[in-house]
Amino acid sequence: MPLSIIPSILLVDGYNIIGTWPCLKKTRDDAGLEAARGELVEAITNYSAFQGYETQIVFDAQYQNTASKRETITELLTVHYTDFGQTADTYIEKACAGLRHQIAQCLIYRVIVATSDRAQQLMVQGYGAECLSAQQLCGEVDSTVCRMRHRYQPHKQSKSRFLANTIDAKSRQKLAQLRMGL
Repeated sequence: MPLSIIPSILLVDGYNIIGTWPCLKKTRDDAGLEAARGELVEAITNYSAFQGYETQIVFDAQYQNTASKRETITELLTVHYTDFGQTADTYIEKACAGLRHQIAQCLIYRVIVATSDRAQQLMVQGYGAECLSAQQLCGEVDSTVCRMRHRYQPHKQSKSRFLANTIDAKSRQKLAQLRMGL
């Protein structure tokens, strides 16, 4: 999908999504947090590329005594780990506050925040951002995967204009028997 001239930005509260999506919760519980983060990044990579969104996935590092870190995954996707003592909510709220002037000047088309944290949704809406709950994001990601499969899956062309030629030999034989009254 071609990128729009005026970009849309998607900010994802990583641990909020992991704690809400059943498949990611299962991965977290079975294989650990690192595996769940990897699955989320993979899903959002495909989604943001298809939608043309500049995307940031934000993970809390508030309880780890480390400096903030940023990983570039693709041209459109980066993963951010917050500073010690900073939550993903605070990071996302500051990002929205910083982007509100660009929205007003039409330099950015949309800022979308994906979280199910109601307090954070209300806060970022005050800065002009749109919100997607974790469930809505999950539905959109699933829908995008289906659209990608449909768009990029080769369509089989029938070798004949007859429907009977598009089915397997066994079914064709049964149809012939039905036609003959056997």
